[in-house]
Amino acid sequence: MNVSERIEYYRQLATNARQTYNSLSRQLSINSVLRLVIFLAGVACVYIFYHHTFILVPAIALTVLLFLFLLQRHGKLTTQKKRAEITQKLSEDEGKAFAYDFSSFDGAPEEIDPAHDFSFDLDIFGEQSIFQLINRTCLPIGKEKLAGFLKRPLLHKNDIEERQKAVKELTENEAFCLQFRIVGGLSDKSFSSMQEVENTFPVKPPTLKTVSWRSLTILVPALYVVYLTLWLLNIVPGSLFLLLYIFTLALSSIPLNKVKKIWLQFDKKAKLLQNHAELLNLIETAPFKSKILKGLQDRITNNKKSSTCINRLTRYVSNLDQSFAFPVLLIVNPLFLWNIRYSLKIERWMKENAAYALEWFDVLAETDALISLATFTLNHPDYTFPTINEGDFCLEGTDIGHPLIPADKCVKNDLIIVRKPYFMIITGANMAGKSTYLRTIGVNHLFASIGAPVCASRFRFYPGRLLTNLRTADSLVNNESYFFAELKRLKMIINALESGEKGLFIILDEILKGTNSEDKQKGSIALMKRLVQLGGNGIIATHDLALGALEDTFPDAVKNAHFDANISNNTLSFTYKIQDGIAKNMNASFLMKSMGITE
Repeated sequence: MNVSERIEYYRQLATNARQTYNSLSRQLSINSVLRLVIFLAGVACVYIFYHHTFILVPAIALTVLLFLFLLQRHGKLTTQKKRAEITQKLSEDEGKAFAYDFSSFDGAPEEIDPAHDFSFDLDIFGEQSIFQLINRTCLPIGKEKLAGFLKRPLLHKNDIEERQKAVKELTENEAFCLQFRIVGGLSDKSFSSMQEVENTFPVKPPTLKTVSWRSLTILVPALYVVYLTLWLLNIVPGSLFLLLYIFTLALSSIPLNKVKKIWLQFDKKAKLLQNHAELLNLIETAPFKSKILKGLQDRITNNKKSSTCINRLTRYVSNLDQSFAFPVLLIVNPLFLWNIRYSLKIERWMKENAAYALEWFDVLAETDALISLATFTLNHPDYTFPTINEGDFCLEGTDIGHPLIPADKCVKNDLIIVRKPYFMIITGANMAGKSTYLRTIGVNHLFASIGAPVCASRFRFYPGRLLTNLRTADSLVNNESYFFAELKRLKMIINALESGEKGLFIILDEILKGTNSEDKQKGSIALMKRLVQLGGNGIIATHDLALGALEDTFPDAVKNAHFDANISNNTLSFTYKIQDGIAKNMNASFLMKSMGITE
């Protein structure tokens, strides 16, 4: 599909889902009316046939069965309606995204970190960010995993290629991706992080004295059976029942604190667990072939089938929830020690499965993150998967664009860096496109490193760590000046080069912005010489034309390029196309005069 076909696909999906939603709403209304009719019919039967037991009993039984059937049907229709609602919203949100409105998707602003190697400089997180562009996760733990993909890109060729294969396989099974996203959206609550999952499934959960309480869950119901038998035989009086009831009610309350601790671990999580069990089942039954996806499948099926285990826990949790509600609290608990019985079942489940649970949920998170990358790939059919170089350093591409700039406005450029050390020094006028070019290269380098397609017609790179310094922030809290913060950043880059780390790619914008012009020029030239001597690779943008002389000093390691501004008939225009050589036109004075700042 091309972009237009993708837009039409989502439009049709939204239309179909809307029609299904409306149809199900009508069916639910009819179902509710039928339930009322059945109930009133049952009341009428009681009134009419009160003295005709042989008619009344079958009539009441039939009424109850019909009512339960309609109640069960109501639940199914409600779930189907919710699925249709999610599908419609999902499709409409995707349609908005094609118009570069990503407001429906979480940009993970909590992940913004000025100290990170590159994410702050490249606008990876926050509103109108790269993460918001990519993020289609339906689970918070999936969002957390996807953020990890972007914060910690892959550094090895094989790892990147295997993830590419997984993403490509998922794009060929869009039905699975869509179903996963829909099911993931069914639950109103979810685990907020893997830490919450770990807290919910501790290795050492709260425990009861298993042997004695397990014995009592058998003895107490047996005691009632014995009493009932003796009462029917007129051996014991009926009044003894009250004493027996008070005794077992008190007995069921003895371990209440420990039972509550177990209950609070899963408080109101029964539907959530059921939802996650369905997601796990989707993964278990999918016909995966790629190494990563098969590996995820194996992690949830090798030792035991995860969906079956989670479904069993769901039943236990649901029954324990009921033990704290009337009439179970006052009737079923004393008769069967219901609360203790299901606390013991949960406790046994935890002993057998808690060690695996964290891995099962990690599989859900990773699958969710990979589906985001697959959806991103499907929605950008004009993007291409990069080729990964194995030998010497290289970073080259054709028609490279920034993914957040609308396609009809995006001016694409090329890049060729095929030796080491090598730095491209970019000069140019204000607003001519230098900073955008730096971010364009940085973002596509990141896409390539996480196994995603890039916004280019061709892209080849050597995997490695990306280090940037585009927007240094000072810190009043740490009593740290802007200039000192920049020096710390540059020191981090020098340390990485000195360590001999392979594949480093450096992107700098306007070195030493926080000092005077003369000092800045001396420091910038000295830094450039140091970067070349250490065998670095990267791109540096600057207004300081003197840095262009370094091409003469290091003809094989430094290349000048520029973005030009044209001033004609008092009109400023830009091509946004990168050109060889040092910039000749500057525009600061012109802009200040045209805006009335100067005369």
